Amino acid sequence: MAESVIHLFNGGLRVQPPLSLYIHLPWCVKKCPYCDFNSHAASRIPETAYIDALLLDLERALPDIWGRKIHTVFFGGGTPSLFSAEGIDRILTGVRTVTQLLPGAEVTLEANPGTVEAARFAGFREAGVTRVSLGIQSFNPRHLQALGRIHDGDEARRAAELAATHFDTFNLDLMFALPGQTLAEALADIDAALSFRPPHLSAYHLTLEPNTPFGHTAPPNLPDDDLAADMQWAIEARLAEAGMQHYETSAYAKPHHASRHNLNYWQFGDYLGIGAGAHSKLSFHDRILRQMRTKHPQQYMDAVAQGMHVADTRTLTRSDLPFEFMMNALRLNEGVPAGLFDERTGLPLIVCTAALEQARALGLLAHDATRLKPTLQGQRFLNDLLELFLPG
Repeated sequence: MAESVIHLFNGGLRVQPPLSLYIHLPWCVKKCPYCDFNSHAASRIPETAYIDALLLDLERALPDIWGRKIHTVFFGGGTPSLFSAEGIDRILTGVRTVTQLLPGAEVTLEANPGTVEAARFAGFREAGVTRVSLGIQSFNPRHLQALGRIHDGDEARRAAELAATHFDTFNLDLMFALPGQTLAEALADIDAALSFRPPHLSAYHLTLEPNTPFGHTAPPNLPDDDLAADMQWAIEARLAEAGMQHYETSAYAKPHHASRHNLNYWQFGDYLGIGAGAHSKLSFHDRILRQMRTKHPQQYMDAVAQGMHVADTRTLTRSDLPFEFMMNALRLNEGVPAGLFDERTGLPLIVCTAALEQARALGLLAHDATRLKPTLQGQRFLNDLLELFLPG
């Protein structure tokens, strides 16, 4: 077994990539019909018991990350802002106690407008959160209702004001191509968001994911592909005028405000995921592992107590790695240095020669030997570009 693993790499990984920590808090007030994340509606959250399980999960994972520094922390969900500031403080205190969390690490917490209060935002900041990501989706009451959101436009504005008051860096999440949405309405959402001067903004095309209510039955009056494309181009132009750099498929930022946590994902860095259903990617000298925790919150808590909470572990094979790397790196509009492929996969870039040549011939990848960078056409047709790197 050891021999076959070692042959996955070109002499092994010489340097381990940066490490991030992802913490999954899986509860929501209500499950949105478009959401395919591991989230669960709950009237009551077993906060203390779940945090106990999280900290035990982290402790059990220490051998996998021993001696490594943690660059960023991200609380995702679910709706992490449903947890108390004291609970978030307890988790971060535990992280600082048992890991090497870097001073100045970016600590992001996802929040929804329907669950925030001024005192709670201040408490999150005091606990060590440096950045919030607010799930606004829209400021338009009709579109919020169509999306099944529990907040209204006024709550969205108030939450954005609070984020701007308490955090130097914050993100506003918006969606476009919503049921019945016009181009003017999509831009009105962008303008409303820009009025709060966000350092970071995410604009996602509504996607009908399988195994969601919207995936089973599409909502009526969805914009057609041409209108959705017009919305995307108009949004890009409006945000460029506002000085926001379009640095990733759905992400825009002022200079020095890109999400450091997400950049680590896109640059094929490592991350330890703790919590129900959390995913990890961990690099060792001779292998790269992907893991997933037990998904259901109660089953996860029970499994952690027994040391049985890692539900799935998979070693990436030599043939997996090109697609796994490109699936992340080519989401970045400026791409990545070509040398990062060897550094993060342990494979020479020559293994991708045929796919790279084809991508450049199709006009999807820039003709630049020093950089793996999608062209504008490659950004528009990212799935077509990525398919070229799938295992044969």
